[in-house]
Amino acid sequence: MRLDDRVPAVSVILPVYNCPQYVGSAIESILEQTFASFELIVIDDGSTDETPDVLRRYQDPRIRHLAQTNQGLAPTLNRGIAAARGRYIARQDQDDVSLPDRFAKQLAFLDANPQCDLLGTWAEIWEGDARTERSHRHPSANADLKILLLFDNPFVHSSVMIRRSALTLAGAYSTDPLRQPPEDYELWSRLARTAEVANLPEILHVYREVPGSMSRARPTPFVDHLVMLSAENIGWAAGLKPSHTQVINLASLAHRAYDRVQGAPDFDAMRTILRRATAKVAAGGRLDSDTEADRRIVELRGDWDRRRRANGLGRQISRARRVKASLVKRLRARAAPRPASPPAHPVEANDAD
Repeated sequence: MRLDDRVPAVSVILPVYNCPQYVGSAIESILEQTFASFELIVIDDGSTDETPDVLRRYQDPRIRHLAQTNQGLAPTLNRGIAAARGRYIARQDQDDVSLPDRFAKQLAFLDANPQCDLLGTWAEIWEGDARTERSHRHPSANADLKILLLFDNPFVHSSVMIRRSALTLAGAYSTDPLRQPPEDYELWSRLARTAEVANLPEILHVYREVPGSMSRARPTPFVDHLVMLSAENIGWAAGLKPSHTQVINLASLAHRAYDRVQGAPDFDAMRTILRRATAKVAAGGRLDSDTEADRRIVELRGDWDRRRRANGLGRQISRARRVKASLVKRLRARAAPRPASPPAHPVEANDAD
């Protein structure tokens, strides 16, 4: 066999931290893929429980075991990417499951669509071991996804497959604490500026909601990062600086970060900005970008107006409660029994003259 024949087509990056209950299922779901040309890079990010014992049970020749002191998700992912040999990078989370045809269907799509660099799938949502009726069914077309990327992340991170060449051009996951998490949204935003993106409109993954999972274990200024990244995306697409007041307001309103809104939102100006941004990112798509921009502005204006009315009503209620409390206090003071007057000092006989 030639050396090139032994190089896998796909390198699967599986970071692990303290997940003995589910990591075995995650590994087995990869080993059971119908597409066989892959390597599974399992990186133990300093687990402190019995997770290393679970990992040692899996000695399949397709698995490469790495271990390190705890560094967090983004640095661990980057180590996996640096070690990868495949032309495609696939993600797998420690508590999620890939269905058997996932890799085969993603490879077929990417090979047939060389303009696409990032490909996700739909996913079922489980709560621990319990299957739910919920799922992640994000849009599949490039134009739809790029409009959504102006504001948020329309991909299930653990389901994506990426061309390694695209990561070479765009760079890997940011480890800057001022930019991540969300490390996935930050990276997708950069990738989508130079290539097409897509989702396979088929359930090929199980996304498990587990408190304390590797991507959800630490408190972070998540919304602040979302607003910053969204402002960068909108500004880039509209040809404006991300610090532009109405660009920041667009991003802040989209994430209901009302404390970050600067002054009074100018919805007409924001409509113009968003129309320009959506026209750029959706160029060549079937979507009417102006209609989509207008729909979004109507939603944001409605949310803002409802919040203002609620705040106004809240102030009225607060004033009414203060008035009521003051009135009750006065009424109680009036109704309180007055102390009896002391009896008049009796006049003694020898006091009268």
